[in-house]
Amino acid sequence: MTDNRQRFSNRVADYVQFRPNYPSEIFVPLQQHHGFGQNSVVADVGAGTGIWSEQLLQHGATVYAIEPNAPMREASLQLTERYPTFQAVDSSAETTGLADQSVNWITAAQAFHWFEPQATRSEWQRILQPEGWVGLIWNQRSLDGTAFLQQYEALLHQFGSDYASVKHTNIEPQRIADFFGNQPACYTAQNAQYFDQAGLLGRAFSSSYTPTPEQPTYHPLRQGLIEAWQQHQVEGKVAFLYTTTVYVGQFS
Repeated sequence: MTDNRQRFSNRVADYVQFRPNYPSEIFVPLQQHHGFGQNSVVADVGAGTGIWSEQLLQHGATVYAIEPNAPMREASLQLTERYPTFQAVDSSAETTGLADQSVNWITAAQAFHWFEPQATRSEWQRILQPEGWVGLIWNQRSLDGTAFLQQYEALLHQFGSDYASVKHTNIEPQRIADFFGNQPACYTAQNAQYFDQAGLLGRAFSSSYTPTPEQPTYHPLRQGLIEAWQQHQVEGKVAFLYTTTVYVGQFS
């Protein structure tokens, strides 16, 4: 866990600039079916640089951003500085430091796969109010939707540091159901990003499973990405396609 909490420390600038937001459509079912709104008090766990936290704030929520990584936490404070209902908390999913029954929502965007499930479940049950909701959110990159995305995925498998073992797609639906103790609701929406060559490199190296410049696979991966961009770019851009998936439920 200690290593995982520091994985992104040297990637914060790329993470802030090149990671995607989440499509606004996913808030519709949260509002219509699960009571999300301006009275929501949210523990956003594994909040990172605040990408999802800011979208919660834009919808009127009060947000406690739980993030153990200091550089990412500092980035979240800069992103959300105009929101008085935001507080960054130096703590973890398993030990949030929040009071008993202090929130009526808990969310984790692009982060649940880093948590220890049993300790996290116990802690979240402690801080969540009765009838409170939990939302687990991922932007799931298409692995084979285009020839470029197929080539990108192959490069990650060939040159990534530990891509096969840590990618979030390793989270099986049964593991999520086990975490809730029941089958949560599931909502999806489509999302996309479009990158020039510099943007593609920034997006790739914002991921903790890509090598850093001192590692031997860094330059082969970088060159492979440039060649993939040159081969597949259309009007100077390549597309990252995502399915945004949100699991929403209550503990049982």
